[in-house]
Order: sequence, then C-alpha cells, then structure tokens
Amino acid sequence: MLILPDNFQPAILPPADIEQPAWWFIFAHGQLLARSADQGLELPLASVWPFAKWPPARRLYLGTLQGRPCHAAEAVNAEPPPGWAFENLRGLWTRLDETLLGVAGHALQLIEWDRNHQFCGQCGTPTERRAEERARYCHACQLAAYPRLSPVVMVRVTYNDKILLARAPRFAPGMYSVLAGFVEAGETLEQTIHREVAEEVGIQVCNLRYFASQSWPFPHSLMIAFTADYASGQLQVDGREILEARWFVPNQMPGLPSPMSMAWRLIQDYLAHHH
Repeated sequence: MLILPDNFQPAILPPADIEQPAWWFIFAHGQLLARSADQGLELPLASVWPFAKWPPARRLYLGTLQGRPCHAAEAVNAEPPPGWAFENLRGLWTRLDETLLGVAGHALQLIEWDRNHQFCGQCGTPTERRAEERARYCHACQLAAYPRLSPVVMVRVTYNDKILLARAPRFAPGMYSVLAGFVEAGETLEQTIHREVAEEVGIQVCNLRYFASQSWPFPHSLMIAFTADYASGQLQVDGREILEARWFVPNQMPGLPSPMSMAWRLIQDYLAHHH
C-alpha cells in the first residue's frame, strides 16, 4: 500500500548544514522519474539538484527518510535525461522500494497543491510559501491555502457468508470492488456510507465498524474504510456510478482491485475469515 513510512520525518525547511546525498522525487504530469537498477528501480540521489541543464519548475523540501533528506520537484519539460523515464506511481507498485513509494505519494500531493495555489483563490494575488507551516499565503487578504485532502469512505458489506462487490464504469473488464464515495459537506462518515450504499445499490446497512485508512494521492484523497452488515432492501444499481452489484462467496470471487489499494485489504480480510 501507499503508506508514509514511520521513519519519515516531515519538515518544511532543509537544515543548512546537511550536505549528504538526498532523494529527489521528480514529477512530470503526475509521473515519477526513475531508472532501472540491479535491485529494481532507483530514484535520483544527490546533495544538490542533479540535472544542471534541466531546471525544475518548483521544488519543495519534504523532510528526512531514515535520516536522508528528501526533496520533491516538478520538471519544466517532460523529456527525461538519458537512462531515466517517467513512471506512473500505480505501475511502480512492487518495483520500487515501498518506503520510497510511500514518500513519493506524499511528494506528489504536495507538488499538485503547490502548483494549483500559485494565486489567491479569494483576490487573485500571487501567493508565497510560509516558512513556519506547509501553506501558501496571500499578503493582500491574509488567506492561507493548505494542502487539500478529500475524504472518501469505502465499505465492505457482508450478508451471512457473502460479500457485496460492485462494478463501476471505470473498472477494467471483469473487476469488482467494494462500494466507495466522497464525503459531502456537512456529512459524518457514517452518514456518507448510508447515503452512498442506498444511492448506488438500493439497500440499507447496519453495524458499521471502522477498519483502516490509507492516503491515496490520485490526486489527494484519504480513504477511510469500514465494514458493515446487510440490513434490508433489494439490490438495485443506479446505472451511473454502479453498473452491476452481486453477492459473492469465497470460492467464486471475480477479478479484484490492485493489491496496493485499501479495497484489496478489505476483501482479503473477508477471505481470511471465510475460508
């Protein structure tokens, strides 16, 4: 999964006296710069910006991973240096060290935030980064813009020994997953679950229990997972968000989501308890 590792220490300003090589998380169009190595993939490692003839559009200090400084940057043009290539973060699952992948997800969200808040959303004045906190600040009207998070709830619904899985239009052929939806303004997480389940598949659920959470940098979501039991109603998909929904048993499972996702963890937990 994309998890910010425990040995990562976030910071806003780099220490002035550190000259050791740093990790560089360099993005273009949401893709990360990497190259093949004997042990899989590697990222740029240098004490200063490693590509002198290729200036970045923006740079952000992230903090330290296992004591090593980490920087995020966005490339001016998308043509990588010889030997390097831009890779989609989803495609780096199992190929890039998972601690680096976790920091890469953090870096991508901050790059997106920094690019999209160059100007004040209230008065249009150019903004500046603050040294004391992760924010872009407008000196004209004092509005501060912080990195954005969009909460999404997902829920695994079970009925006796069966699990409810559904197909959305964006899914690959044959793939099913648990239900999920964005939290709307003013809603609690529990209200979102009841609304989304009723809207998408026409049933009611009960016994909501928190399962786990996961940062999902595509582009800036926080996935909050629950389990629930079927309460009442007949399955009836909305035809827009969900095309098909069915009850499955462990020995007849369909195609499933990526192992890097929280949905995969929810489904695997169900399978572990329903042999």
